[in-house]
Amino acid sequence: MGQYLILIYTDEPSWAAIGEAEAGAVMAAHGRFGEQHGAVLRGGGWLHPTATATTVRRPDGPARDDLTAGEDALVTDGPYVETKEALGGYYVIEVPDLDTALAVARDVPEPFGGVEVRPLRPTST
Repeated sequence: MGQYLILIYTDEPSWAAIGEAEAGAVMAAHGRFGEQHGAVLRGGGWLHPTATATTVRRPDGPARDDLTAGEDALVTDGPYVETKEALGGYYVIEVPDLDTALAVARDVPEPFGGVEVRPLRPTST
């Protein structure tokens, strides 16, 4: 079994423009998604809008032996990049293969964007 990350991308202005009833219907659809795929779900969550993001970057320059950002990191308000669709949430699933992960991803309710499926690399302990 492998773990996959389903990244949910959305058009934030479209979300901001819908009413409470439509937003509630989408959230209910995610609840049904969770019930349908609960056996393979290992986690997930929603992100606040990109306006709440803070970006931390290492200073430009030659490669450093110290790969931590440290105190000389540049901290800025806002997301890393501007895009039409922003990362709005994610699910972590554990399934036998990519085909199964894609079958699960097809069921993710996202009316204003799409989803991306990526395998997670195992971490060493």
